[in-house]
Amino acid sequence: MEAKKLETFKKKLLEEKENLEKEMSELQDRNLEESQSEVSGENSYNEDFADSGTATFERERDLSLEKNIKDLIHRVNEALKRIEKGTYGICDSCGKEIDPARLKALPYVNLCIECKKKEETSW
Repeated sequence: MEAKKLETFKKKLLEEKENLEKEMSELQDRNLEESQSEVSGENSYNEDFADSGTATFERERDLSLEKNIKDLIHRVNEALKRIEKGTYGICDSCGKEIDPARLKALPYVNLCIECKKKEETSW
């Protein structure tokens, strides 16, 4: 892949990583605030059953979001490593070049569309 294109993808990946880390920080801050309010007892005596269920749902949602963000950060970091190693844009499975349009849409992918389809149908 051309150096100019690689630099463009690297910039896009670094921006994506920064956005994901900001999102993670905001999510963790919100969870910390909620935990502190629970510990201080602000909500514990005033919550009714429905409020308690809502709070549980929101905590589970936030944990799921946190897991997804961590996974995306990991994938972005792996893509940045592939750029440094000179293997970015090459399918990890078949070794063919990944379509630039696919990389433009999802710059952290490591499989070409054909290998990704095979992977999804094998589940």
